[in-house]
Amino acid sequence: MTSDRIAVFGGVYSNYLALDAVCRDARRRGAHTLYCLGDLGSFGPHPERVFPLLDSHRVVTIQGNYEVSLAARRDDCQCGYTDPRDNRFARLAYEYTAEKTPEAAKDWMGSLPAALRKDFGHRSLLMAHGSPRKVNEFLWRSTSPAPFLRRLLDEARTEVLLVTHTGLPWHRRLPDGRHVVNVGVIGRPANNGRTEVVYALLTEGEELDVEWSWVAYDHRRLAREMEEERIPKEFVETILTGWWTTCLEILPAKERAEGRF
Repeated sequence: MTSDRIAVFGGVYSNYLALDAVCRDARRRGAHTLYCLGDLGSFGPHPERVFPLLDSHRVVTIQGNYEVSLAARRDDCQCGYTDPRDNRFARLAYEYTAEKTPEAAKDWMGSLPAALRKDFGHRSLLMAHGSPRKVNEFLWRSTSPAPFLRRLLDEARTEVLLVTHTGLPWHRRLPDGRHVVNVGVIGRPANNGRTEVVYALLTEGEELDVEWSWVAYDHRRLAREMEEERIPKEFVETILTGWWTTCLEILPAKERAEGRF
């Protein structure tokens, strides 16, 4: 059965090579609709190359904090970091992306929905970037206990919640049968020493099936293009090694301990 399968990913981060590879993988695996939960730009080169791919692969997209900021022509990504080092690298990534993103694309970002609801089989499903409450809220695995997730689902009036923003994928099935899934990002690795990127495949049935698909792409080519664009070497290192070198201070202790730095 393929008619009840969808693919959901977040954080393209201008990684157009991974975007193309993920979309092809999702179609090959029978996903009938592809969803992106925002943050089309950031660490990577040539943000303008993302938009034709979203169109050709018919990806349904909602706003992330990047789209909110770029559409409003703000000078900050509103990523939600609090540490000076995290903010310094966030500013470098945002300034490059803002300069290279066509004005027409920024206008288009302003037309995107902030969230998306749909019926998925007999379940209600809500997609948001950070959380249903805030576009830049970080929902980490280690700091999202079941009572908190139950309250989020109650307030959002949904049985399945899909988010991104943290960059790290996780899935929790609550005792009452509801689900919260952080679908991860495809713009950079998941801080696990692997260079592949990951997205979620959801298949409706008696039980909701959530599958992770790890996708290899030409990450060395992306790294070369980042170097040619004089993007910070720390961002390039992450693409080549699979380990995060920036935006580390926001990580909770447990997630930080799972990385190299």
